[in-house]
Amino acid sequence: MCRNIKTLFNFAPPVTDDEIRAASLQFVRKITGFNKPSKANEDAFLAAIDEVAAVSTRLLRSLETTAPPKNREEEAAKARARALERFGA
Repeated sequence: MCRNIKTLFNFAPPVTDDEIRAASLQFVRKITGFNKPSKANEDAFLAAIDEVAAVSTRLLRSLETTAPPKNREEEAAKARARALERFGA
């Protein structure tokens, strides 16, 4: 999975539409290989982002879990610690 796409399910506070759209953009960039599409592909690229975001929103809203929500700040701190250990200062 693309490292820039973050897990969005089961966090407190819940995921926002902007976060879902950002993940959708990263996904479409990854599978197309385009950071920015050409004018000829721009409409298809933007439509794909919208469709992936819509499906992702429906999925995230329909999932259920009995696990307690993860804290965003704690998870971000763990990720920074892993990055520091992996890449150093």
